[in-house]
Amino acid sequence: MANDPGLHALPSTVEFGGRELTITPAVVETERGLVLFDVGPADSGAVDALETHLRSLEYDLTDIWLVVLTHHDGDHAGALATLLDRTDAVVAAHREEVPYITGDRAPIKSGGDRYPPVAVDIALSAGVRIPTLAGPMDVLETPGHTPGHISLYFPESALLVAGDALVADREAPLSGPKPRFTADMDRALESVAELGALEIDHTLCYHGGYVEQGAERIREIAGAARE
Repeated sequence: MANDPGLHALPSTVEFGGRELTITPAVVETERGLVLFDVGPADSGAVDALETHLRSLEYDLTDIWLVVLTHHDGDHAGALATLLDRTDAVVAAHREEVPYITGDRAPIKSGGDRYPPVAVDIALSAGVRIPTLAGPMDVLETPGHTPGHISLYFPESALLVAGDALVADREAPLSGPKPRFTADMDRALESVAELGALEIDHTLCYHGGYVEQGAERIREIAGAARE
C-alpha cells in the first residue's frame, strides 16, 4: 500500500475449519510502536506468520503495543491468546464484542466450540480516534456481520480497513458481506450504505486483501442490495 506510509498488510494462508484460508491482518505504525488489526485463528501458525512479516519490516512481535479486533469471530481473534503469551499488547474491541472475546458468551458462529478467552483492556465505540504515522485512524461502527463489528478509517489517505464488512475474495474485486457468515444481513447492508457516504479511495479487506476500489463501488454494492 504505497500510498499509505506506515500501514502494512500482512497476508498469510492458515488452517481454519478444516480448510486453507487466506487472511489479511495489518499493522499501522505509531510513535509508541505497532497497532495490529486482527490476528488469525487459534493453532494455525498465524502468530508465526505475523512474526515473519514483521521481521521483514524490521520489527518484532514485541513492537505490537495495541491489538484492535474488528470483531470476535475465531478466524480473527482465535490466536490472540497465543500472541499475548509473547507480547505485552493491550487489547481493544467494540463494547458489544467484549463478552464474546472474554468468554462470558459463546461466539455467535462457534457451534459450541471456542478459542481461548482473553481479557479486553479497552472497549471501543464510534468516534474514537487513534493517532498513527499514517494519519488519524477513526473507529467506525459497522455492525451486522457481528453485533459490534468495527472498521477503521484513515481519512488523510481515504483508506478503509474493512474487517469483514466487505470482502474482496469473490469474482468481483470488492463485494458485500457474505450472507452465510453474517449474523444480521439487513444491518450489515445498512453499514455498507453508511460506508458509501465516506470519502474512500481504496479498501483493505481481511478476506481478499487490498483493492483499489472505494466509495463508488461500495455505493454500488449497497444499491444492488436494495433492488
